[in-house]
Amino acid sequence: MTGRLRAAVAAGARAIDFCRQRAAYFGELWRRSLQVRVVVSTLALSSAVVFVLGMVLQNQITDRLLETKEEAAIAATRDAVQVAEAQLAGVNPTADAVRGRLTSALNRLTSSSPNSSTASSAAGAFEPVLASDSPGLAESGDSISVGAYHDVPDSLRHFVQAHELAVQIYTVDRATGRTTFLIVGAPFGTANRPMQLYMLFPLTAEQHTISVVQSTLIVGGLVLLLLLAGIANLVTRQVVRPVRSAAQAAARFAGGELDQRMLVVGEDDVAKLAESYNLMAESIQSQIRQLEEFGTLQRRFTSDVSHELRTPLTTVRMAADVLHASREQFPPGLARSTELLVDELDRFEALLADLLEISRLDAGVEELLADYVDVRPIAVRAARAVATIARHAGSEIILDLPEVEAIAEVDARRVERVLRNLLANAVDHGEGRPVRLRMAFDADALAVTVRDHGIGLRQGEADLVFNRFWRADPSRNRHTGGTGLGLAISVEDALLHGGRLDAWGEPRRGACFRLTLPREQGVPYTTSPLELPPPDADLESAAVVDTPVAADVYRVTVPTETGENGSDEPPPSTPAPPQPPAWEEVR
Repeated sequence: MTGRLRAAVAAGARAIDFCRQRAAYFGELWRRSLQVRVVVSTLALSSAVVFVLGMVLQNQITDRLLETKEEAAIAATRDAVQVAEAQLAGVNPTADAVRGRLTSALNRLTSSSPNSSTASSAAGAFEPVLASDSPGLAESGDSISVGAYHDVPDSLRHFVQAHELAVQIYTVDRATGRTTFLIVGAPFGTANRPMQLYMLFPLTAEQHTISVVQSTLIVGGLVLLLLLAGIANLVTRQVVRPVRSAAQAAARFAGGELDQRMLVVGEDDVAKLAESYNLMAESIQSQIRQLEEFGTLQRRFTSDVSHELRTPLTTVRMAADVLHASREQFPPGLARSTELLVDELDRFEALLADLLEISRLDAGVEELLADYVDVRPIAVRAARAVATIARHAGSEIILDLPEVEAIAEVDARRVERVLRNLLANAVDHGEGRPVRLRMAFDADALAVTVRDHGIGLRQGEADLVFNRFWRADPSRNRHTGGTGLGLAISVEDALLHGGRLDAWGEPRRGACFRLTLPREQGVPYTTSPLELPPPDADLESAAVVDTPVAADVYRVTVPTETGENGSDEPPPSTPAPPQPPAWEEVR
């Protein structure tokens, strides 16, 4: 018994799962297919219309059949009353005589039609019943009847005994089965001798006719629905097919097949749609080609100019180095000019290098030289590269690095350049407050955030900081003397790795840049190990909170003051940091 119950439960569960799968499939088909929605909607509305029309027709036919039957039955009953009155004229008041005369009249009514009129013959077969309830008869006023008097309902008897002509449809249970009759009752006789005639007309033929009508309506309705579904499917296909063709053409066009066009057939609205689409595609293709040619010319111009400027720049650099080496022999004004000349040449060389790099990235000729490396030393090298700038700005660079190896398949040179650009940008806008670099990783991705507590970003500027040569406030003095292409190159480097670079910032609450890279090239990631906005985003900008470091994170503080020996060692009064891990000698 338990096994059967388990089998039944398992079968029910399978049936439920199957129904859920079918429902989900139909729901997906309903959302994605216009043709299915039109056909199903047409079927639903047509079914409702066919059902209403079928019910109306059935009721009309049934009412008409019963009305005709009732009229014929009443006419036949009146003819039968005349025959019964003739047979029962001058009946003896004794019970036996009355019963005998009633039987004789019943036989007369049964043997032949009471009247040969059309109305009487249309009523069909019948069963007559005669009854007499004269109080002067024997048996203390009990009714004397012949025929199936027990099949006559009491409600009909009361109307007839009250001298009214009455009609009622009544179902009788007999040995041969249930039979529905149309019973017509009519009184006749005198006040001292009241009698009733009941005519039972079976409705078998009418029920059969109604059943045939119902079957015909059902079959006709189903055939009509199938025809409507087919017609709706054909009509919808004629409309949907060009739309699908346009969608496929648009998808291929968006995928890069700029020569894709729609086939124009006829002169209807669909043909006009195809012509309009083809005109739009030609216009877009022409504009895209113009932009491609312009971009090619722009990249070629940038590359050519950068290369052509290298030779005179090298000559100017050599002359500037000679002057800078002899600046102590010059007057103070001329010596200062020499120093400014060297600084601007450094910036010019950096700008040329960035222009060459961005032109190569735009041309798509850059290659990713990725290898599995520990990313922590890369972060330390980037921090050391901007340590001098941080000292001049008065900012402290704090590194929160994992204690275990952060292995990822990356191009070390490009990642170091991205982190160096982010740290230099944070120092430049950090207003002398500490800058924190945090690193974390999971099974799929590695993330690095650079957080400053400086002026921050206004609303909408987080999407603009990666634009080329964009500055939040051009009037501000810069500590780094950047070229304006650092963040743009960083975004391209991140995309070249299959990762992304995001930014967040609020006025007077600082900014935070997050670099997220996949730990293995070609393996996508879903989420970043570090959240953005950062956890301290709601804190006041002036309150730089020392965020607790997890047990598996090692904190390295890059010094911002120069020691007595001119190196990057902290002054003697600065407490020595904890012993760094074996993978990097920090100081």
